Amino acid sequence: MDPEKRRLRIGITPLTDAAPIVVALELGFFARQGLHVELSREPSWANIRDKLAAGALDAAHALAPMPIAATLGLGPFQQPTVTALSLGLGGNAITVSTALRRALDEADPVAAADPALCGRALARVVGARRAAGAPPLRFASVFPVSMHVYELRYWLAAWDIAPERDVRLLVVPPPRMVAELEAGRIDAFCVGEPWNSVAAQRSSGAILLTGHDVWSHAPEKVLAVSYDWARRHRGTHRALLRALLEAARWCDDPDHRRELAHRLSAGGYIDVPEDALTPALIGRLGTGRATSERVVPAFYTFHRFAASFPWRSHAAWIVTQMLLWGQIEKPVDVRAVAAAVYRSELHREAAEDLGLPCPAQDEKMEGAHAAPWTLETARALIDMPPDRFLDGRVFDPFDIPGYLAGFSQRELRVPLDELEAAQRQRE
Repeated sequence: MDPEKRRLRIGITPLTDAAPIVVALELGFFARQGLHVELSREPSWANIRDKLAAGALDAAHALAPMPIAATLGLGPFQQPTVTALSLGLGGNAITVSTALRRALDEADPVAAADPALCGRALARVVGARRAAGAPPLRFASVFPVSMHVYELRYWLAAWDIAPERDVRLLVVPPPRMVAELEAGRIDAFCVGEPWNSVAAQRSSGAILLTGHDVWSHAPEKVLAVSYDWARRHRGTHRALLRALLEAARWCDDPDHRRELAHRLSAGGYIDVPEDALTPALIGRLGTGRATSERVVPAFYTFHRFAASFPWRSHAAWIVTQMLLWGQIEKPVDVRAVAAAVYRSELHREAAEDLGLPCPAQDEKMEGAHAAPWTLETARALIDMPPDRFLDGRVFDPFDIPGYLAGFSQRELRVPLDELEAAQRQRE
């Protein structure tokens, strides 16, 4: 199937996980598929959303929840949007100001030093501020529908810290995060790299925990296109997927990680020095303490661990978070939404073209694996990573109401029995 359209404009934001798109351009993977691509660097996720909807972009580096939100109309307009490719797993962290870092250390030094327990220290700080009549702490994420805000909310709720009541949640574009922290307008942020490392290297912030501490190897960004564009350009879309699959494989080679940092910086895709990009790519994150470094070997995964595959169970979990925090106001069939947006069948076609192994199923239990495990496919075995949630919950995409019922902190606007009825109707 030949590409129907060969000249494409793809939007990216200045983040490390745009790497497969940058590499596909710089190393000729797009050209090898007969595509002539121009990259458009956008300053915010709102720009990406708006330009993709207006047709000013053919495709975009997008937050994993964005195609779902656009399809459901959670935002200024409704436009069916799809993804057939994940751009990787992991890459986020939660960074706090140096002042908040000191307060956590003073409140509970044992918990503050442990990513698994630091929420306990934060709960004590929040409680003390509330008792003293101090204003809530200000935590920023990058967009109202993002893995960042859902990871942040999930972590806070696990320690009985109520988002909105105990902390204020703000939205700040990724490139502005460090400046806002340094100006004292926010106390913490959850963002993708390199902005956590930049704050740590400038001693204006300390990396408290990573996204892996909340949900190990969680999905993060996807390649998004409008449903109509994908329908009209099936050959182009398939060629685009092939190019990005090859680029993701290149990015995952450990021998390429330092070169990748160089290309992202020297090419002007991210306005930070190369040494601010390298730590996360090689899995060694500075925490903002002079002598402290945390080793996270698989902080970024672009292709291995089936990282490129658009799991519909990932999409279903995202929809549960939209429900949990009151962003969806009407009953939806969660699995039907996931299947409409996360087009795993299109991914399989592109993987088959390249002779790559690919998951045979669309969904899996999320959070069920505390250790590495193996996924069987028709072509080969795929090594898979741990995927535990910080509270030990397991997400079953076949029991959405049961999963949501397990949360005491929630802002559901849709009764659980109506959600159950919507799921039963399809079955």
